[in-house]
Amino acid sequence: MSRLSVNVDHIATLRQLRGTKFPDPVLAGYLAELGGADGITIHLRQDRRHIQDRDLFLLRQTVSTHLTLEMAPTEGMLQIALKSLPDMVTLVPERSGENTTERGFNLEQEASEIDPILIKLQDAGIEVSIFIDPTETNIRIASEMGSDFVELNTTFYAECETFEKELEELDRIEKAAILAAKQKMGVAAGHALNYRNVVNVAAIKAIEEFSIGHSIICRAALVGMERATREMKDIIEKASRL
Repeated sequence: MSRLSVNVDHIATLRQLRGTKFPDPVLAGYLAELGGADGITIHLRQDRRHIQDRDLFLLRQTVSTHLTLEMAPTEGMLQIALKSLPDMVTLVPERSGENTTERGFNLEQEASEIDPILIKLQDAGIEVSIFIDPTETNIRIASEMGSDFVELNTTFYAECETFEKELEELDRIEKAAILAAKQKMGVAAGHALNYRNVVNVAAIKAIEEFSIGHSIICRAALVGMERATREMKDIIEKASRL
């Protein structure tokens, strides 16, 4: 059954908006785990616009499930990861000024900048995932690089404007997930997934984990973190049984 890792970045976004000490993403991570989260994800951005170094180190001490650190493949971020030792690092492309992660890596063009970081993380005992667009070429190169996981970018699916295009993108995600599993890599999926559109993706058997943040945090603002997490977890569990 697929796991749910809850991204608590936007709890930190609310905090940073006013420069206060609350709401605290560390507490949000605890409440998400109470709601059934199988893991907690944070993205420590180079501009520190939401998650701060303090959050990472406290979450490393308090998360009782599985902590994933999303980060750009830079030397500075590598050193932070080696000090904090999360369970997994997901390497993501990062552009200054972007509202959110805009794309997955194109490994044909970008593998060389990722590879040295990936090796050093794995040498430290940290599992590594690469956030990629769901293409056969990206899957094969990730496998050749020795990546432990890939996270498939679901933005194209989530933003489809027609049913026909949605089916096309679902098929692309499923084929990429099956290929990655055959290459002995773990398979995660995420980005722009919500309580409605996650259902069809969660029915894809090869996907082991979902990384979801924004929609859960928005729901949590109305019903609380535990309930918002539990509702998403229930949807994913039911869909994975189909």
